[in-house]
Amino acid sequence: MYQALLIIDVQQELVDGNAETNEIYNKTGLLDTINLVIEKAIQLNVEVMFVRDKDVAGGEGPGFQIHSDLKIPVETKIFDKYATNAFYGTGLLEYLQSKDIRHLVIMGCETPYCIDTAVRTATVNNMDVTLVGDGHSTTDSTVLSAEKIIQHHNKILHGHYNVDHFSIVREAEEDLFSPMHDSYR
Repeated sequence: MYQALLIIDVQQELVDGNAETNEIYNKTGLLDTINLVIEKAIQLNVEVMFVRDKDVAGGEGPGFQIHSDLKIPVETKIFDKYATNAFYGTGLLEYLQSKDIRHLVIMGCETPYCIDTAVRTATVNNMDVTLVGDGHSTTDSTVLSAEKIIQHHNKILHGHYNVDHFSIVREAEEDLFSPMHDSYR
């Protein structure tokens, strides 16, 4: 099965915060978890891709870049986006289709926006998704803590389906690149 690791919006300023926004919940844990999964992907020869949001740090400078604590493989493909949806206007979907990617492991920021949208969009575009449950984060909202937002999304996206393809949530220490989707069909 052709698969890839997609890491969304783990950019310096979004993760660390700025004068207007707080740093994301469990920042150090998230960065460590992403590095762990990147290492697994490299060992299994799974392509690693990043998406950056052009709204972060005005789309330029150090704050816009992928977080400096991440170990980015040299051959990593990077897509820049202007919308919440990583697939909108980026060429990401066409790239994944050209590689016949059928399983996408997703991690990154922010849980209720870009992560939720990417998971759902991938399932309607003929891909099964594994969302890394301890591999995405956000900040507190006015209604829920970041921790509750993450728990909520892990619950609602586990088993989310669009007839033929769906998402499951697994933890980073699991064998993420051995998809279990067929056991649910």
